[in-house]
Amino acid sequence: MLHKTRGIVLNYIKYRETSIIAKIYTEEFGLQSYVENGVRSPKSKGRIALFQPLNLVDLVVYFKPQADIQRISEIKCTHPFFNIPTDIRKTTLGIFVGEILVLTLKENAGNPLLFSFLQEALIHLEHQDEGVENFHLYFLMTLSAYLGFGPHTAQDIRMALAENGIPLTRSALQTLQRILENPFGNPLNISKTQRMEALDHLLAFYSYNLDSFHGVRSLQILKDVLEA
Repeated sequence: MLHKTRGIVLNYIKYRETSIIAKIYTEEFGLQSYVENGVRSPKSKGRIALFQPLNLVDLVVYFKPQADIQRISEIKCTHPFFNIPTDIRKTTLGIFVGEILVLTLKENAGNPLLFSFLQEALIHLEHQDEGVENFHLYFLMTLSAYLGFGPHTAQDIRMALAENGIPLTRSALQTLQRILENPFGNPLNISKTQRMEALDHLLAFYSYNLDSFHGVRSLQILKDVLEA
C-alpha cells in the first residue's frame, strides 16, 4: 500500500553495483531504511543528489510493518539547501547534526512534533546569519526534550553528570541555563571556552540518558572549524 509522508535523509550506504540503502526519518513512520535501485547508474541523471544527508523530501512509499527495508515509489526535494553545503561552518554543523540524529533516532514510529522541530531547525540553520557557532548547543538542548529527557533547569544536568563524576563549574551551569531559557537561535554572548564546555556537558548528558550514545566522530572537526 502506498503512503505519502515527509522525510529527512540521514545517510545512505552503497548496495550492490548501482543501488543504495538510505536511512530516512519520516514524519509518519519514524526512522526507516529504503532501498533505491539503480540510483548510482549513469542513467539515473543525478538522482543520487536527492539522498544527500539532511535533505528535506516528500515521499510516496510502500510500507510493510514487519519489513526491515522499505521501498520508495516517488521522492522529491522540498527545500533545497544552498548555504549548508557551501558554508564550511554550516556544512560541519550539518554533519554533526546528522550524526547526532543517527545516534538518537531509534523509534520506528511517527512523531510529527519531533519531525517538525527537526525540519524547522534545519531550515533555521540554512538561513541563520548570526550566532551560527551556537546552533548545535540550542539544537542539543531542544532535541533532548523531544527525546524524553530534557532538563527543566541546568541543575538537572549537573545532578545527572555528578553521578558519573563530572563536575560543573558555576560558569558552566550559568551557560547551560542561558541556553535552556533563550528561544532557539537567539544571540548568545559566550566565550569559546564556555561554548566548548557547554558542548561537552550536553554530550555527556546525552550519554547519561542514552546507552547507545557514544563516540561522536565529527566532534573534533566541529570544534576545530567553529573555533578557528
